Amino acid sequence: MSGGEGRKTAPEDGGAPGIILPKPRIGLMTRLRNWFLAGIIVTAPIGLTVYLVVITIEAIDRNVRSLIPHGYEFETLVPSLPVGIPGLGVIAAIVLLTVIGFLATNFLGRSLLGLSEQLVARMPIVRGLYSGLKQIFETVFSQSGQSFRQVALVPWPSKGSWTVAFVTNDEAGEVGRRLGRNLVTCYVPTTPNPTGGYMTYFDRNDIVILSMSVDQAMKLIISCGVILPPDKVGSLIDSGAPGIEAGPETKPEIKPETKPGP
Repeated sequence: MSGGEGRKTAPEDGGAPGIILPKPRIGLMTRLRNWFLAGIIVTAPIGLTVYLVVITIEAIDRNVRSLIPHGYEFETLVPSLPVGIPGLGVIAAIVLLTVIGFLATNFLGRSLLGLSEQLVARMPIVRGLYSGLKQIFETVFSQSGQSFRQVALVPWPSKGSWTVAFVTNDEAGEVGRRLGRNLVTCYVPTTPNPTGGYMTYFDRNDIVILSMSVDQAMKLIISCGVILPPDKVGSLIDSGAPGIEAGPETKPEIKPETKPGP
């Protein structure tokens, strides 16, 4: 039966032939609504991305251009340009930060940086703010750091309930020593704004490390659970991949692949 003939209902008494129902027709207003929603789904992510990129570049350009002395702007040095080039402030900021980083890594730069930090350390209020911000940036941008690189399930807000969290530190320092427990430091973000959340200590045995990436977890949190990341380990379990099987509590457990003996 072709798609235009409709659909056939099942017989009720087992012997009577089924009744062929006509295929439901979609009205013009329904089609227009579906096309409108499809247009929003296609254009909204692209439009918002372009808009955020443009306003970010413009904001950086304004702040960087205000630091350039009058008469040394790029448009003044190259008057043949018909219009201003957007993004020059971003390029100038990248170059400036790269030069500062190069100077800070050599002997002279480290000496000057050490003198400036000694001056800041003598200021009662500024030293606490500077040391805290410095430690945060060094931890976040460190290539060997493990901050926000692991996604975990934690019991939140009570036993029996679970939420997605980020492991920020594999230890708890004095807190774990005082309590006499093996604790892990985690950041529990809020939905749909992950910039707000709670820094919480959990027992190491109470958290479950997930295989999803930080980006996938962020999408899951911002979308309020609508965008689910792919379950790679679960797919391997369903496909019967060697060395991977489900644990006793439906938690995937990765086991080393055993090789047959000679």
